[in-house]
Amino acid sequence: MATAAKIELIVDYPYPDVFNSVHEELAKRFSIKFPDYSVKFRAPTPEYESAAQQALRHAVTNQLADVSFQGLNRQRVFVDRAIAVDLTPFIKAEQDWDKRGYSDSLMSLGQVNGIQSGIGFSLSTPIVYYNKDLISKAGANAEDLPKTWDEIIALADKSRSVNPETYGMHYDWEITGNWLWQSMVFSKGGQMLDDTEKKVAFDEAIGQDSIAQMGRMVKNGTMQNYNYNEAMQLFVSGKMAVFSSSTSRLSGMEKQIGDRFNMVTGFFPVYGENGRVPAGGNVAMMFTKDPARQKAAWEYIKFVTGPEGAVVMTKNTGYFPANTLPIEDPNGLKGFYDENPNQYTAVKQLPWLTGWYAFPGENGLKITDVILDNLQTVFDKSAQPQAALQNMSKEVQKLLDR
Repeated sequence: MATAAKIELIVDYPYPDVFNSVHEELAKRFSIKFPDYSVKFRAPTPEYESAAQQALRHAVTNQLADVSFQGLNRQRVFVDRAIAVDLTPFIKAEQDWDKRGYSDSLMSLGQVNGIQSGIGFSLSTPIVYYNKDLISKAGANAEDLPKTWDEIIALADKSRSVNPETYGMHYDWEITGNWLWQSMVFSKGGQMLDDTEKKVAFDEAIGQDSIAQMGRMVKNGTMQNYNYNEAMQLFVSGKMAVFSSSTSRLSGMEKQIGDRFNMVTGFFPVYGENGRVPAGGNVAMMFTKDPARQKAAWEYIKFVTGPEGAVVMTKNTGYFPANTLPIEDPNGLKGFYDENPNQYTAVKQLPWLTGWYAFPGENGLKITDVILDNLQTVFDKSAQPQAALQNMSKEVQKLLDR
């Protein structure tokens, strides 16, 4: 009697520095649990933009991975091009899906135009990291951290003045090109485009206030024109007071800091009742159209996004899971957040969570590049903030109109 051939799933993912060990561990556990399936990883891409570009190239050359981990804001391009497999039929075929820990709000992060294009694997929110030792000397209380950007800038300035040969702050504006731009605008109740998605809306009053806020960060040297790696080295070496970025940086940051100084994390400032923070992170997507490989891919997606996968991912990164079951499980993450309060900051921001906006049309990736390039001019002071915003708006509108 012939036996079915063992299926080797092809999987790709981004951010190797964060995820290599996580994915290798999960693949090993999966293959033990499902001996008829194995996992082969493609060389990981450095970030979400290159992950999306690689997958789009693979779609043209018939080399798509079976399962692909893509940034939350990159799902739309795969739905628009009919590359993503709708996971709805697979979910409907599962018994007791509603008891598996996938809440409606978290599942919605993987939905595009009525299609369940992905299931959350690792989620993040923007947070603020503080060198507790430096800010304490500046008179700050770690139990009552700043609540606005002006307060954060003032604290960073004071820290510089009382801690000689140290730096004030860094705002990780480069990350994924536009996530922290969206974060600033959404935190004040703004939006990227109008409701028709045909006209830029980030150039309105809230956007003007947001770009001005970024300008104030660099105006008096509180923030220098450093790239991420340069600023990160200053922070982890104990020479910078404040660093704002994704919670996904946390685990790596803690390892580099060691016992050099005490670090605490605080909320990303949110203004008014309409203020929100965009979810960052990535989802597991199915690209294979072959029924046998789809069956294997679905088992893999369920495994990595389920309770066991969520625990491995959370304990080895700064991300939080898109599955609620492990949080109250004594064998899962219960107690973990008590012992790791810096990790819990992002989870406590869930009430303010909103989607990471994906720009529509063929030029979505180009729009991200335009935003990145114009933000650069604010932080290197080669353009005044409002002029940079006007130029950004004009260039993005051109790409929307095409």
